[in-house]
Amino acid sequence: MNPGVEGYSTAVFESVGEERLAALASDLSAVEHLVEHQNELRAALSDTAVPPPSRRAILSELLRGRVGDPARRLAAYTVSAVRAPDVIAALGWVTRRAAGSQMELAPLGHLAARHRIGGYASAIFETAETGQLEEVEDQLFRLARIVESNPELRGALSDRDVRVPARLGVIDALLEGKVEDATLRLVRFVVTGGRARDFVGALDWLVEQTAIARGWRVARVRSAEPIPDAQGELLASALSHMTGSPVELQATIDHDLIGGAVIEIGDLHVDASARGRLDRLRDELLPVGSGREADRHERPRGAQ
Repeated sequence: MNPGVEGYSTAVFESVGEERLAALASDLSAVEHLVEHQNELRAALSDTAVPPPSRRAILSELLRGRVGDPARRLAAYTVSAVRAPDVIAALGWVTRRAAGSQMELAPLGHLAARHRIGGYASAIFETAETGQLEEVEDQLFRLARIVESNPELRGALSDRDVRVPARLGVIDALLEGKVEDATLRLVRFVVTGGRARDFVGALDWLVEQTAIARGWRVARVRSAEPIPDAQGELLASALSHMTGSPVELQATIDHDLIGGAVIEIGDLHVDASARGRLDRLRDELLPVGSGREADRHERPRGAQ
């Protein structure tokens, strides 16, 4: 099944609670039956020429007031997340999952696991206020930096040999009662639905997804020294002009850069650090094969 649908449905099931899952499964079954037996609707949702957002809008509007909101949201997301020919099968899958089967989350590869986390996050973001999303983004970023800088904590959360319940216990002890509920849910799902070795990377990726959800983009800035507020505002303004979207700076200090900064936003990578300039200068001055390793191989035998 599509990992995004798996993640999204997990978030919806959590929000509904076990006591209402049977009602959700009944609503989803009714939606599946409607799509399967309404020829015009089935044709519209299975037509590869109809873009996914349009499929989602069609079903969401049709189901408004006819089924519970969780079923409407989940069904509409599902038909937009899968290939058009797979719509009926996907609706059947989420119905069976709500009914209690296929609830376990199997291990996935790196990209698929990110996709699953993204589906879960989409469901969370839909019900969150913009101000809350800003707080969630900041909390995820700060947690990523804490884990990244603490080898013991990073090891506990990134070791796939540590059982999931134990890793969740670490998360709960660290965050419960101290962060937004949405933040805690997202971080817990990074543990249960993601890959252990990608824990910090997944948190950073979620920071970007949260910014996108509230209409912003994130620029990661590593600088040798703290960036003055005025300079940071100028940089954010320039990046906003370049990307066409509001940009938020997520700044960290990296003294190894010696001076300057490294900026990453999406696929854009700008290395304006002293370390980067020195590395480029070294590459230009030293021909290939002239390093110490080459010198060692070229010495005559017996040379000291």
